[in-house]
This record gives sequence, C-alpha cells and structure tokens, in this order.
Amino acid sequence: MTASNTPSGESVPHFGGVPVHKRLQSAVGALERAVMVRLVERLPVYGTLPSEQLGGDIARQVTLGIRGFADVLRTGELPDHVQRAAIRESSARRADEGVPLEAVVGAYHLGAEECAAQVVSSAEPGDLHDVLQVQRRLLAYLRLVSCEVAAGYVQERQTALSDEQVALQELLSRLLEGGSPQAAADRAGVTLPPSYLVLSIGIGPHPDELRPGVNAPVVVRRKLRRLRNELQRHTVGVPLFALSGDGGLVLVPRDAGADTGLDGAERDRLSQQIGQLRRLSGADLLVGAAVASPEGVAEAALLAGDVREVARASGRGPGLHLLDDVLLAYQLSRPSPARGGLASLLGPLDTRPELLATLRTFLACDLDRRRAAALLQVHPNTVDYRLRRTGDIIGLDASRGADLLTLHAALAAHDAVLREGSGTDSDSSA
Repeated sequence: MTASNTPSGESVPHFGGVPVHKRLQSAVGALERAVMVRLVERLPVYGTLPSEQLGGDIARQVTLGIRGFADVLRTGELPDHVQRAAIRESSARRADEGVPLEAVVGAYHLGAEECAAQVVSSAEPGDLHDVLQVQRRLLAYLRLVSCEVAAGYVQERQTALSDEQVALQELLSRLLEGGSPQAAADRAGVTLPPSYLVLSIGIGPHPDELRPGVNAPVVVRRKLRRLRNELQRHTVGVPLFALSGDGGLVLVPRDAGADTGLDGAERDRLSQQIGQLRRLSGADLLVGAAVASPEGVAEAALLAGDVREVARASGRGPGLHLLDDVLLAYQLSRPSPARGGLASLLGPLDTRPELLATLRTFLACDLDRRRAAALLQVHPNTVDYRLRRTGDIIGLDASRGADLLTLHAALAAHDAVLREGSGTDSDSSA
C-alpha cells in the first residue's frame, strides 16, 4: 500500500501501512548492534580491530549506512556527492588500516541484509509492489556504494603503494651507494637482513616481443611482473628490484650472515628457482650472484655484474653463475700489464666476426665441433674450416692443448678490453 510520494515523484514504499524508512529509522540502534555482531562473526578481520575503533568509527559508519538507505527509501534518490565522498573517505581509512577490500564491501552488504530482515517481516500480502520497489532501491544503493567503496579504497592503496615504492627505491639507492642504509630502511619500514643475495640478471626477450604486430611493451611488463611476483612469493622479507626489459638487479634478503656464502643446498635451491623463473617468464635468464652484508651491497653488485658479463662473454649458457664458476676468466679480464698483449692476439679477428664467434662457441662447447655447429647453425665441416683459418691468421690452434689456455685467456682479455672501449662494462644496474 502506498500512501505518499517521494520528493522525486515516486511513491514511498509502505509495509503494513507504515513507511519503510520510518521502520528503519526507529530501529537504527538495534540494527547497528545487530550489524556489528554479524561483522565480527562473518568477517573475522573486524574482530581483530581495536575495540575503540570498532565501537567508534566503524559503528558510526554502520549507523550512517542505515540512515543513508532509509533516506533512499524516503526520497527515492541515491546519495549525493557529499554522501558519496564520505563513503570514499571511510573506505580509504579502512584501506590505510589494512582491512581487505572484500571485507569493506561485505560490511555494507551485511548491513543491507539486516535492514531487509528488519522490515520485510512486516510486509503484508498487498505490499508486493512496495517489496519489489524496496528491493530495486536496495540493489541500486548497494551498486553505488560498492563502486564508491572500491574507488576510495583503490585510490588510497595506489597512494600508499606509490609512497612505499619511493621509500624502497630510496633504500635500494642507499644500499648501492655504500655506507649505512639504516636510516633509509627505517623510512621504508624494512628490517635489514643479516645479508643480501645480490643477483645481476640478464633477461632475454620473450618470443612474443619479436613477433610483428604484438605490443612489445605489454609483453615486457608481463614478463617482469611474473619475475617479481615469483621472487616475492619465495622470499621471506622484502626483496628490492631494479629491473628493465633486458635485465637489472635484485636484492634478496638472507637469514644467514655474509660470511656464510652459498652452500650446495642453497645454490641448488637458487638454481631451481631461476629455472622456474625462466619457465614462468618465457625468457632466458643469465644470472651472476654474490652475497654481502647490507653495507657491502655496492661492492657485491659490481662483482655480480662482472660475473654475469664474464659468464656471458665466455659462452656460458643461461642459469646461475658464481665467481667460483668463472675464476680464471674473471681474473684474466682484470686490468694487468699482460691483458693488453693477450687481447691483441685476437685483434686480427676483429674484421672476421664469424671466425671469432666460431672460436668462442667451440671453446664454450668443450671442443665439441658438432655441438658448436648446431649452436652456430652451420655444418661441422664449416666449423673445422673456420678453426683452421683462425689458426692460420693468429698462429694459435684451438685443437692443440698447448694453445687452449692461451686462447681462453686471450678471449677473456679481448672481451674485457672491448667492453671498456665501448663503455658497456658491467655495473650494478645492468
């Protein structure tokens, strides 16, 4: 039965001859208590909030929600911009307090259920039209509230995440500068670990990046997101990232001190994780690793970058590489009076890149000409021919044991000099 109209010209719904909004208004106190009980029972996160907050701000918002819905029933109009702003602000406070979004939205739905239960029982057989009208307005109200709650929550989280990212990047920068990072860690809310596993990662392209017509930046972002998510999933603590599409640096917290390097078990776990990262990202990963205290990260980042570059230059494949894996090539790549002379041994091959590439691949394949041919995508006889031509030009024979160490050393020195000359020597961010 409808006895009056709303300001918008629509009828005011009545149950049992009484306007529904008046039934809600007269029961606000009891409804608030009922909703608060259900919040704690059905959404346990509310039970963990301080009693002052639960009985203060949360209870006030419940009351405002009940009164807001009663106004919708009275006027036929949804909340105005001032009321919507209040809903957003309340949702932003819940986001700042760490209440999950689904719990915030769920609270409004639980409140709506209590309101409906309070008034529907008083509806009479002739009130069907009004019951449907209340239902329509309730759904419209919940739709609007859900959107405003989500908007306020997401905006607050985006702001908070932005602030967190700035603080974490500041901490990463401080670690890479050397010295004490404690103040930056305090600002970021991060407890510094005993040591970091410093990973210098070279990331190959995902196959989709090379396909015509595919949005390559989107592919790169997906690749990096998978890498970050997987590393975070397996890390206790807060990992720090400086990654671009082709690589960068990751600092992974460790429970052990810097004086305890990677033992066999930890190395095996890390190798398996890198393999998993490679499969998830769809890209090859060449990783140089070192361990350091927070104060020693800057030096370790340089070392990890050098190890990765030496591993790449010496023909090692994707995967994990430590200093112990490339000791000779690493040492030979360091500046010394002999390095220039060693590098010059391969100078005549600078104009014959196919010969230099064949020599490098042959040595990396442990002198297996068939494997080298497969990697170079040429016939094994072509490998033999190129190696003979190389020997004729530089006077060193890759098939002669006496010349092997010299060739390995010459390659390491050649690559180091080339990197320095081109300004691409490894650094902490590459």
